[in-house]
Amino acid sequence: GKDVVQSPQENMLSSAKTGETMQYETILYDVRHGVLTITLNRPERLNAFTGTMSQELVAAFDAADADDNVRAVIVTGAGRAFCAGADLAGGAETFSRAAAEGQVPRDIAGLVALRIFRCLKPVIAAINGPAVGVGVTMTLPMDIRLASTEAKFGFAFTRRGIVPEAGSSWFLPRIAGISRAMEWCATGRVFGAAEATQGGLLREVHAPEALLPAATALAREIADNTAPVSVALTRQMLWQGLGQSHPMEAHRLESRALYARGKTADAAEGVTSFLEKRAPNYPDQISTGMPDFYPWRDEPEYF
Repeated sequence: GKDVVQSPQENMLSSAKTGETMQYETILYDVRHGVLTITLNRPERLNAFTGTMSQELVAAFDAADADDNVRAVIVTGAGRAFCAGADLAGGAETFSRAAAEGQVPRDIAGLVALRIFRCLKPVIAAINGPAVGVGVTMTLPMDIRLASTEAKFGFAFTRRGIVPEAGSSWFLPRIAGISRAMEWCATGRVFGAAEATQGGLLREVHAPEALLPAATALAREIADNTAPVSVALTRQMLWQGLGQSHPMEAHRLESRALYARGKTADAAEGVTSFLEKRAPNYPDQISTGMPDFYPWRDEPEYF
């Protein structure tokens, strides 16, 4: 696929969803050979999270889903941190937000987490350094987390007088189990990559210089060997399946998806390429090839 490489000076992207051109201020967007790398890019502030970063991450995932050249997404940080959490430059008023009458303002980290949850491309976190607060919770709806030996983690909310955000009270117990999730969130302490791996938060840990190559190799394995529509459906089946009450719900959905996909040129190519012992060339694209029953569940309204 085509490559898009954007420097801070020319980091422009036309959003396929809105048709508007967006100037990114806090992230970098770089597509190479089917793999999009989103880099949190406020290294002078340890990539601390802001309202602008929230908006730009949502826009980047909109663009990724709309671009058939993007087969997998890697999220990493510039400099020595992944993300040090919310930018506390506002001092004591950092977490105090005005509310419209009768309406609770939405958690802006939650908007990012919900957008990643809806993503149709697999998402890999390459956590290159400290990931604290939203710096770690934003990775929870990502599919696979790799980290550098330099990475540290902290669900520090109770130590700042607030509570977990970014949907982490839903995601974290499903990843680490309720006991470990409660320990990490109740203490708010910072812990290293070894504990994060033992607790199920990380797939593996790499030397700093090996982290991005490892994440890219994993993304390439997906991009080079799999049918993009099948990956998109599988991602949503697995994530949304976490809320199902009985395996019959999964059986119904899988039956529909197998029936729809089994009639496609992708399914024929998957079998033929295997029998012919060659690399597959899947013709279906996410932009035009999703089955008519997707989405099978609408996102609940916020109120």
